[in-house]
Parts: sequence; structure tokens; C-alpha cells
Amino acid sequence: MQVTTEFIKTACGILATIISVIGFIPYLKDIFRKKTHPHSYTWLIWTILQVTGVIAMFNSGAGIGALALAIGAFFCAYIFILSLKYGTKNITIFDTICLIGALGAIAVYVFLHNPILSVILITIIDFVGFLPTLRKAYVEPYSETLSLFVLGTIWSTFNIFAISTYSITTTLYPSCILFANGVCCLVLWLRRKNT
Repeated sequence: MQVTTEFIKTACGILATIISVIGFIPYLKDIFRKKTHPHSYTWLIWTILQVTGVIAMFNSGAGIGALALAIGAFFCAYIFILSLKYGTKNITIFDTICLIGALGAIAVYVFLHNPILSVILITIIDFVGFLPTLRKAYVEPYSETLSLFVLGTIWSTFNIFAISTYSITTTLYPSCILFANGVCCLVLWLRRKNT
């Protein structure tokens, strides 16, 4: 039996989706155990952006490579809702500036009609939206579930391999998610090791 590129991409997309779902389960359990305290600003921004990113990726031919992000968008929305009750109260002026900047950039995004500029802007907004969680992870390294970010790094890698058509439009945003997950893993691991 000959293994085709399409089969490999489909397998990577399915693996990315399974790992994504598995990654969120311990995070959700830790929220209900009050061990993890999600940052509502980050999860709100991620919800808006992942929904937007999934739509852009589907429209640009990402195929099954967008499936894991679509599942991730659902979990982001659910975690945002949970963060309103179980989330961190450690919200700083820096976090609020990131939120205002990200929401302002989303407003600009709506008026862009250039797919490449739109994806670049979405990627920047996503990373800015991630900064409050990264700051919190540095200050309170046990207030986040490390396994979510480890598995996020893994599923993001498979997600990139699953993309049907490679271009800036289809790969920049998932690459940013891979980078952000990797950075958070490193910060949490180093801070836990040194505290």
C-alpha cells in the first residue's frame, strides 16, 4: 500500500485534533479543582482570534489543518466562560493595555481586505493576548497547567504538518500558536524549577 501525502496530512490533522482535546482535559479539571486560574483577557482574545483564524484558514485552503484550531476555538470559548468565575484576580494595568490593544487591532482587522495582512495582524494580536497569561505564568508558575502547553506544542506541530496548502496565510498563525505554547512551557518549567 502506497502512503500518499494526503493520507499523511489527514493523519496529522486527526492526531493534532486528538492531542488538542486530550490537552484541554487536565486543564479543565484543574480549573474545577481551583488549581488553575485562567486569565480571562487571554481566553477572550484567543476565542475571538481562533474563530477568525479558523475561518481564514478554511477559506485559504488549509483543509483538515484547520480542524484542531476549530476544536481549540470551542475550548477557548468554554475556558473564557469558566474564567469569569474561576479565573485569576491578578489582573494588572499591563494586562488591560494588552486587552485594549488586542481588541483595537481586531477592530482594524475587520476593515482589512488583504488576507496576508489580516493573518499577520491576527498573529500579532494573538501573541499580545497571550502576554497576560505569560506574565501570570512567570509570577505564579503553579497557576497554570503545564501539560496543556506541552501538548499544545505537540498538537501545533502536527497541525502545521496537516495543512493542505502552505502559505503565509495558512501557516503563520498556527506557527505563532506553536511558538507561544513552547515559550509558556519553558517559562513554567524554569520558574517551577527555581521556586
